[in-house]
Amino acid sequence: MRQGSPRAGPDRLMLAPAGAVPNNPRLPVLLHRGALAAEGDRAAAAEALFARHGWPPAWRDGIYRHHHYHPEAHEALAIAAGRVRVQLGGEGGPVLDLAAGDVVVLPAGTGHRNLGASPDLLVVGAYPPGQRVRAFTGRPGEREEAARTIPRTPDPPCDPVTGGPYPAAG
Repeated sequence: MRQGSPRAGPDRLMLAPAGAVPNNPRLPVLLHRGALAAEGDRAAAAEALFARHGWPPAWRDGIYRHHHYHPEAHEALAIAAGRVRVQLGGEGGPVLDLAAGDVVVLPAGTGHRNLGASPDLLVVGAYPPGQRVRAFTGRPGEREEAARTIPRTPDPPCDPVTGGPYPAAG
């Protein structure tokens, strides 16, 4: 299956800490619009793309409706079907409208939640190998633990869509 042709490169978003959500102080969120071709099985295409770049696919499902983040894992989310409105970074953070074919890559600590989705939403999730995937939601003590663990989380091995180096902020 042929991949879509993303624009010149992904959009990059740097997110400041927001209350209980730390976000990542060094790495940007990557937004690849139209990364997956419109024809064929987008879920299988996303899984193959992620696996080819060393991000083993982990699940097919949706996105939680509550703010959460992973302090010890980077996460790639491919929208395989449907549409979803996602808020990044915690309360007051940017809101993205994502559609089938889009991929968003969240560095460790990046808050995200589903603000509403079409009934046919299907998301493929992937993480770099060996990362501990725990979801923090703002419970007491989590922010302090995240402040210690996020900097120790190894940088992503690459951009899971292009296979190129994961870009730094800027």
